[in-house]
Amino acid sequence: MLRYLRGLARSIAVYHLDFPKRRRGLNLYRRFVSPGDLVFDIGAHTGGRVGWFRSLGARVVAVEPNPALQRVMGWLYGRDASVVRVAVAVGATPGHMTIHYSTGNPMLSTLAGDWVSEARVTQGFQEIEWDRAETVEVTTLDALVARHGVPAFTKIDVETAEADVLTGLSRPIPALSFEFLNGQQARAETCLDLLTALGPYRFALSPAESFTLPDGWVDAAALRAQLARIPDEVGSGDVYAALNPPSD
Repeated sequence: MLRYLRGLARSIAVYHLDFPKRRRGLNLYRRFVSPGDLVFDIGAHTGGRVGWFRSLGARVVAVEPNPALQRVMGWLYGRDASVVRVAVAVGATPGHMTIHYSTGNPMLSTLAGDWVSEARVTQGFQEIEWDRAETVEVTTLDALVARHGVPAFTKIDVETAEADVLTGLSRPIPALSFEFLNGQQARAETCLDLLTALGPYRFALSPAESFTLPDGWVDAAALRAQLARIPDEVGSGDVYAALNPPSD
């Protein structure tokens, strides 16, 4: 229980109390999100980004399978009619899958069981313990679109299972971001392939949690080259994709 409470407190601090990061995030997200827009938050965690999107006037579908994190979002947004909480995972096909939880680091919950095995011998993750697993319901992006409508923006952060999420999308959507981990470039490149097959996307790289796009919008080939050059000290980041990239 103590480890659980510490992990939850860490998540709340990281996602809700870092105000400089919030300012950076809002400056970037307002380029994609306008008041009244629909946003999907896939891997909503404790709802930190949900609050950002709501401050921009968006309606949010917050998807998070972890019951403990859903409870936190219930405390924060349970009375907000513009936040729809969906307690499932998102993957390639509807059904059920095993999700792996880290009690001490709940932000690292993942459906990617192969990555859990890799991470145990990967620098930066060797001390992480995925100590609980359970079967959860899985839906798809297509099903979410059919039920809630086409989102103006979709944020995907599901700990290396991003390609599975995008596999469950059969039509282009206006704009999205997906997380990548340094050392897992092949997974990010699969995401680029999936999106390129859907539509004429342009891409931009945001290193770490800078919420900046320092190299601007490029095609998939140029984005692959950027991913290959990421220095070791940058452990992760986000790739943004847009059919009509916003101007600065």
